[in-house]
Amino acid sequence: MTDPFVLPDVRAFLDTLAANPRPVMTAEVLAMIRKLPPEMMAGMDLPVGDMPTVRDLAMPDPANISDGGKIALRLFDPREHRGPGPVVVFYHGGGFIVGGIATHAGMAASIARGLDLPVVSVEYRLAPEHKWPAAPDDAEAAARWVAANPEALGREATGLIVCGDSAGGNLAIVTALALRDKPAAVPVMFQFPIYPGTGRAKGTASRLAFADGYGLESANMALYETHYAADPTHWRYAPLHADMAGLPPALVVTAALDPLRDEGRAYAAKLIEAGIPTAFHEAKGTIHGFASYRAQIPSAVAEFERVLVLAKALIDALP
Repeated sequence: MTDPFVLPDVRAFLDTLAANPRPVMTAEVLAMIRKLPPEMMAGMDLPVGDMPTVRDLAMPDPANISDGGKIALRLFDPREHRGPGPVVVFYHGGGFIVGGIATHAGMAASIARGLDLPVVSVEYRLAPEHKWPAAPDDAEAAARWVAANPEALGREATGLIVCGDSAGGNLAIVTALALRDKPAAVPVMFQFPIYPGTGRAKGTASRLAFADGYGLESANMALYETHYAADPTHWRYAPLHADMAGLPPALVVTAALDPLRDEGRAYAAKLIEAGIPTAFHEAKGTIHGFASYRAQIPSAVAEFERVLVLAKALIDALP
């Protein structure tokens, strides 16, 4: 078997990771990470850059409303003012155990600029402190809040675009399914999952080929699943188990060297089989997480720009 094609700057990044391996995400390591400023984990991505509107918001926490609990949100908009239109609800990656608004601010800002749309980034609860289904509960609640609260948002949503990377891509899909079955104040008009987990199929070719040495190590993937403690047969964890009928159009993005690649491919294929208008883009020669490694992998900048150009064209063409 020939070795897979790896872009030169991706290979250099992987070599650096191999020389400086990340810690295994045990509960003890996560406890230490929780004490660090979130911005410390954002160093591999580009900064927010020029963004006329960056505003912190808060919405009621569905698990803690009686005690005044809140879910943090952050609005990114390349315009100071805009009329009614689509709003992107963005869910960050991090294996359901790390990440947040701060770590993915650069990505959220790039999406806002690339699509010329407001983006609301969601600080959903993380495992192991908050196990499944806390994350999908928060993701769904946030989408419903954005749909129903134009005064607090300062923008009127006429439709929602659910988007996320990795674990966040999973939450985007799960939210699209939930809002199909029980609609929000405005419909989900488009789904934009980026290298999502959709089935946690351990025996796929990509899981085997890229289990170690490609940035998403098998030991950590096993811990992500242990910490999250989801029902692997439930569509709110493995949306490949769901019926796709009636879902909105989609752009599904995968990375060629990603253990999750085949899950993303399978999701796109199942959408197409169900008659859902679906575009598919696979980033060649690169790895899981490339869109959040843009400060370290120069080719990822152009790759993510291509993805956003495609997404904008598809969204602009929606009825």
